[in-house]
Amino acid sequence: MVLVVLAAGWYLFFRNDAPPPVDLETAVASVASPTATVEPTQIRTSTATAAATQIPANAYGETWVVSSTGDTFAGYRIEEQLVSIGTNIAVGRTSDVTGSLEFDGENITAVEIEVDLTTLKSDDSRRDNQLGRRGLQTRTFPTATFILTAPIPIGEVPQEGVLVSATATGELTFHGVTQEVAIDLEGQLINGLVVIVGSTPISLPDYDIEPPVGRSVLSVSEDGTLEFQVIFEPAD
Repeated sequence: MVLVVLAAGWYLFFRNDAPPPVDLETAVASVASPTATVEPTQIRTSTATAAATQIPANAYGETWVVSSTGDTFAGYRIEEQLVSIGTNIAVGRTSDVTGSLEFDGENITAVEIEVDLTTLKSDDSRRDNQLGRRGLQTRTFPTATFILTAPIPIGEVPQEGVLVSATATGELTFHGVTQEVAIDLEGQLINGLVVIVGSTPISLPDYDIEPPVGRSVLSVSEDGTLEFQVIFEPAD
């Protein structure tokens, strides 16, 4: 009986409470009024970025920047095997995200995003501390960047509240290695802000990252996910 109680307590203490993957509804809720909702019946699919298809050409300026309104963050999601509990999903996030996009009325002409990886936080400070010198090696490679590689024609611009699904390609620089990536996005214009969520799979070997294993971590998957939730506002 004592063993059963101890086992139950061990599980409750170490069970995986990782936050769910990014989703547009949650992101919109961080900036929306109580009556604002995502309209699932008003979905457009485009090869443009979600941000691009959200902007009324005659309503806002050409430059948009990451806003302090709402919850902006970026981070990782990856499976690991722990000595204590077995399979676990590790999720680390940081709100230290900066960047901008340029819109000329018909095209997104530039997007640049930078993430400060040194402030990534997960549910375990030991994991976070290890990433400074192992795995992501954030002491050596403190930032990750995404740069759009070509202008994006957006065509017809949806009105506020319309959900847009899109895929964007660009250059991701991570752990000192630059790779071209395709990122699946969803976005919505709400209360004058552009809300975007997205994710892309990532293979650690592609970025010369060695999985950080140790006494308590038996293994870390070579395949993970980079995910983000970014709120843009018109620049002054």
